[in-house]
Amino acid sequence: MDNKKVLIVDDQNGIRVLLMEVFSSEGYNTFQASNGKLALEIVRSESPDLVLLDMKIPGMDGLEILKHVKAINKDIKVIMMTAYGELDMIKEATDHGALMHFTKPFDIDEMRIAVNMQLRGKGSGNWFATGS
Repeated sequence: MDNKKVLIVDDQNGIRVLLMEVFSSEGYNTFQASNGKLALEIVRSESPDLVLLDMKIPGMDGLEILKHVKAINKDIKVIMMTAYGELDMIKEATDHGALMHFTKPFDIDEMRIAVNMQLRGKGSGNWFATGS
C-alpha cells in the first residue's frame, strides 16, 4: 500500500497528538496543524489524501478551512470533528464536501475505522454503522 497522507487540524494539542499516534500506527504519513494558515500550507505542500478537521479553530473556522482545502484540491477527503453545540454547521460542511463528522468526545476506534474505509477504498463517500 502506498503511504496515504493524513492531516490533523485541531487547536487542541492533546487531540492532535492522539490522532497522530493512532494514524501513524495504521501506516499513514501524518501531519498536524494547530491553525488554518498552517493547515493550508500543508495542504499545498503535501497534498494529503484525507484531512481530519476541527470545526472550531481560532482565526479561521473549520468551514472556511474546508472551503479553501476543496478549492486547492477537490479530491482531498475531509472528515469534520465538532463539539456538541456545533451541529448546525454540519449541514453546511456537508454541502461543501465534508464526508462525515464525529462529535467530540469521539470513539477513537470508530474514527480509525472510518479513516481506513475512506483511504483503503472501501468507502464510497457514505458509510453506515452496523450493529446488533
